Amino acid sequence: MIDTVKITDKDALIVVDVQYDFCPGGSLAVNGGDEVVPVINEIAGRFDNVVLTQDWHPPGHKSFASEWKDKKPFEYIDMPYGKQILWPDHCVWGTKGAEIHGKLNIMHNQLIIRKGFRREMDSYSAFFENDGKTPTGLGGYLKERGLNRIFLVGLATDFCVKWSALDGRKLGFDVHVIEEGCRAIDLEGSLEKAWEEMKSAGVKRVWKSQII
Repeated sequence: MIDTVKITDKDALIVVDVQYDFCPGGSLAVNGGDEVVPVINEIAGRFDNVVLTQDWHPPGHKSFASEWKDKKPFEYIDMPYGKQILWPDHCVWGTKGAEIHGKLNIMHNQLIIRKGFRREMDSYSAFFENDGKTPTGLGGYLKERGLNRIFLVGLATDFCVKWSALDGRKLGFDVHVIEEGCRAIDLEGSLEKAWEEMKSAGVKRVWKSQII
C-alpha cells in the first residue's frame, strides 16, 4: 500500500521555473520540460498555497557563456561566490523565453519570486542567490504565513529544484519533491547525484498519486 500525504492549509506548492526557455524549443531546453505542465496543473488544485519562481536575467548576465571570451556553454568559471557553470543566454527579462509557460493554469497562485536578476550572480535556489547568503524573500514569506511544509515541482530537477530543496531543508522546512512534476538536464550523471544529495539532506521523494 502506498503511503499517502494529506495536504493541509499549512502546506505550499513551489513551482520552479516553468518557463519557455526551459521547454522544448527554448534556448536551454530541458528534455520533456513541457510535460510537467499538465502534471502541475493537476497537482496545484490540491493546494491552497502556491508560489511560482521565475528565472529573470538581465541582458549580459555573467552566467552566460556569451559574456566570456573563448568560453562555451556548460564550461565552468570561478566567481567570487564559487564555481559557476556557464549557460546559453536564457530567461532574459522582456523576452518570450523568460515568460512562464502559457498553459500553466494556476489562477490561485499567490506570489511570483524572481531570481537571478543581479547581473554578477546566478541564482538556482528559490530561497537564495548562488552565494548562499542573499535571500530571495521566499523563506520569510513562508514562515510568516506559518507554511512549514513545501512540495516542489518544476525545472530542472538537478539544478533549481535540487538547490531549492536543499536550501528549504537548511531553513527548517519539511521538503517533498514530486517526481512526475519535474524534469532534469542530467549533465554527466547530475540527476542521480541530485537525488542522492536531496535524500541525504532529508528531502522526501514522492509521487503525485501519494498526494491527497
